[in-house]
Amino acid sequence: MGSVAPFVGSCPLGIKAPMAQTDPAQLPAQSIEHDAARRPKGRDMGALGKLLPYLGRYPLQLLGAAVFLAFAAGVTLVVPLTVRQMIDHGFSADNAGVIDQYFLLMLLVALLLGIASATRFFFVSWIGERMVADLRRDVYAHLTKLSPSFFEVTRTGEVLSRLTTDTTLVQSVVGSSASIALRNSVMIVGAMVMLVLTAPGLSLLVLLAFPFVILPLIFLGRLVRTLSRSSQDRVADTSAHAGESLNAIQTMQAFTHEDIDRQSFGVSVEAAFKVAVRRISVRAALTAVAIFAIFGAVVGVLWTGSQAVLAGTMTGGELSQFVLYAVFVASSFGALSEVWGELQRAAGATERLMEILAIEPEIAAPAAPRAMPANASGAITFEDVTFHYPTRPSDRALEQFSLAVRPGETVALVGPSGAGKSTVFQLLLRFYDPQAGRITFDGLSTGELDPTELRQHIALVPQDPVIFAGTIEDNIRYGRPDASAGDVIAAAKAAAAHEFIEALPQGYASAVGERGVTLSGGQRQRLAIARAILRDAPILLLDEATSALDAENERLVQGALSHVMKGRTTIVIAHRLATVKMCDRIIVMDHGRIVASGRHEDLIAQGGLYARLARLQFGFSEVGDTAAE
Repeated sequence: MGSVAPFVGSCPLGIKAPMAQTDPAQLPAQSIEHDAARRPKGRDMGALGKLLPYLGRYPLQLLGAAVFLAFAAGVTLVVPLTVRQMIDHGFSADNAGVIDQYFLLMLLVALLLGIASATRFFFVSWIGERMVADLRRDVYAHLTKLSPSFFEVTRTGEVLSRLTTDTTLVQSVVGSSASIALRNSVMIVGAMVMLVLTAPGLSLLVLLAFPFVILPLIFLGRLVRTLSRSSQDRVADTSAHAGESLNAIQTMQAFTHEDIDRQSFGVSVEAAFKVAVRRISVRAALTAVAIFAIFGAVVGVLWTGSQAVLAGTMTGGELSQFVLYAVFVASSFGALSEVWGELQRAAGATERLMEILAIEPEIAAPAAPRAMPANASGAITFEDVTFHYPTRPSDRALEQFSLAVRPGETVALVGPSGAGKSTVFQLLLRFYDPQAGRITFDGLSTGELDPTELRQHIALVPQDPVIFAGTIEDNIRYGRPDASAGDVIAAAKAAAAHEFIEALPQGYASAVGERGVTLSGGQRQRLAIARAILRDAPILLLDEATSALDAENERLVQGALSHVMKGRTTIVIAHRLATVKMCDRIIVMDHGRIVASGRHEDLIAQGGLYARLARLQFGFSEVGDTAAE
């Protein structure tokens, strides 16, 4: 687990961070933006450099963005020169006929500026959208390769948040903030040069006045952003409170808790109002300071410049040109201060995304994996296997566990909760590797096989069946995407699911909703069984496959499974011993060890753990005195 620990400890992905109740992937855009505003900032702006490989994939678009960025800045810097010429020459009586030329020139500058800005916006926005799409795809693809041990210590909600919120932040920077920062940096340099060339003396005055104008605005601006974030948090609290209580309206009314919930909601609303008032007050102060500081500086420069104009050392056009360049410098610095926080947050988002991409899966295919047999027989062996889960290193899930399952044999694993039954499935699917011993499939060690190829030879029916949003047909075909419609129907019939599917309005095309919410527990389980039947794999793993079925459907499915299990190696986990009585062999487990094995009648006669479990389920009438210990 060495590769996972840094990921958890060095960022807010670990256990300490609060987790939202709703999956970020399902949040509306405004909620993602709100979450993005609360993301911690990165300390190292160099983290943004890790995005360069993604940007480098599209050199032509980058070149286009750079060219039109420079062109737009250059055209903007021409505007004050045009204004100067128009004031100095266009309004004089001797050159009255030239005024039309200057206005036409201004119109041409505006046209060029509009075209350049629009083209720059298109290229930069395209790059941002394309890059974030590539990044999301790469992160998701990498996540699908990571082992379950990663998700043991990492919350899925935070990972999904990285796929949405963090990539949204990166998109904002590449598609907007970075462009604004680059454009205004060019503008600052260009405008500062033009200030000095226009009036060196006034330039010194502007530099002296600059801190007194910008620093208060930056300070108050940051305070406004902090209060805005706090205000958003308080509004989110009220929404969360309302959502939680209204989703449980029946429970609220049943326990006559309405008055208390109303009071609690009122407190949340008042807290949001108080923070909003503070934000409004600071915003009002910011407006007053900004207007006074900027106009005060402009008045000071104009007064000093007017004295120079009266003295004949400067023309009115030069003064207008100088003031415009000074405004460019001030506005560009203000814009940079606005996007700096976004750049920092994007740097932090990039760090978190790159941390995911840097994690190596615990279970991976070897450099030269062994080839699976062309016609796998399904022979399985566990040889002195000892295993503990990464999050519970002192608790051995399996200890010196040895088991050989012959091809086509049906073996049941029984025992109390925590005996290690599910761990056998986890290791066989190679979600984990044992710390000691080895597992073989048709004589080949699973550690020498490609996990993907190994799992293609296994069909699983989990205890808690997973149904995906989509149609009935999509969910059954999940086990074999290339299966025909006839194969899907045949699998559904074998799983006793065809009748209820046909009764649905759209039949096999019926949407099941998220997590199959439109289906009952028994219906979901039958779909999972149909999926495994369609898989047609040499090994079948059944984990309480009929636990959610009623007696009639259980009988139907058991009959179908009995047919499907013929010729396949089948391992069954069951707490209901009635489902394993007809198995070829029953393995009794306790504390990660095999404590007994045999057929149902033999184990009853032996007494011990199995007999005790049978007595609890069947009673003394069936178990008889032989179960006594």
